[in-house]
Amino acid sequence: MRAAGRRASEPVVAPVEILRITQATRATFADLFIRMGFLCFIHRGEKRVVCPRKGEMIGREGDLMIFPPGSIVTLENRPLLNGQYEADGVYFSSELIEAVFADQPAGGGPEVQILTAMAHRPEAVLALIRQTLEDAALPPPIRAHRLLEPLIWLRHHGIRLRPLPADEPLARLRGLIETDLSHPWRAAEVARHFAMSEASLRRWLGRSGHGFQQILQTTRLEKGLTLLQTTRLPISEIALDCGFKTPSHFSDSFRQRFGIKPKAIRTAAD
Repeated sequence: MRAAGRRASEPVVAPVEILRITQATRATFADLFIRMGFLCFIHRGEKRVVCPRKGEMIGREGDLMIFPPGSIVTLENRPLLNGQYEADGVYFSSELIEAVFADQPAGGGPEVQILTAMAHRPEAVLALIRQTLEDAALPPPIRAHRLLEPLIWLRHHGIRLRPLPADEPLARLRGLIETDLSHPWRAAEVARHFAMSEASLRRWLGRSGHGFQQILQTTRLEKGLTLLQTTRLPISEIALDCGFKTPSHFSDSFRQRFGIKPKAIRTAAD
């Protein structure tokens, strides 16, 4: 278990992270919370997204879908017939987004946006990000500058991203929980971390429309989904890492939340 001092600190976030996402079975995931700015480069299959205000959007092979930080969406990944859904997901830290989009108002604002393959060729931007991250010889200031270029490119093409407010409760609590998903988090401990009473914590979280236990369970399950899609870790290990006492508890909770078993993310049903 991690030391208490580390749990008490704010999470350390990499400026940019690329994850290869694969999925074997078509599935819909309702009310997912996208805490950081997220770019989804679709390689195989389709992604259907339903936004609260914009309605349905469909991204196809080669398209780029842009999710602002703090987005809450329902999405469906659609694998190819006799194949998989494949994409590269790129997360951008709040600091980078603010550096390019600081003049846009925090909170509210745009929802998911899309740049199509034919009109914009987003694969070139993905190649730039990957090259920048993989070049160990780049001096840190040059790397930091180049990681801003994809966001500048997005802005040039009319994409709007708004930073999250600094005190946004859902993002701050989920960021804290993700520092140690296996830790037995309690509301009183979290309240102390945020220097408030437990009653104040519950009122603060009430702004998000969710209670503490619901946020804790949802954070663990959505992280489990990400690990199923982006790693080859055994499901039993994912269950324990995400704070579930047994793999069966994780499997039952996952199926209740997402409507499919964890193994179906990786292996299509016969």
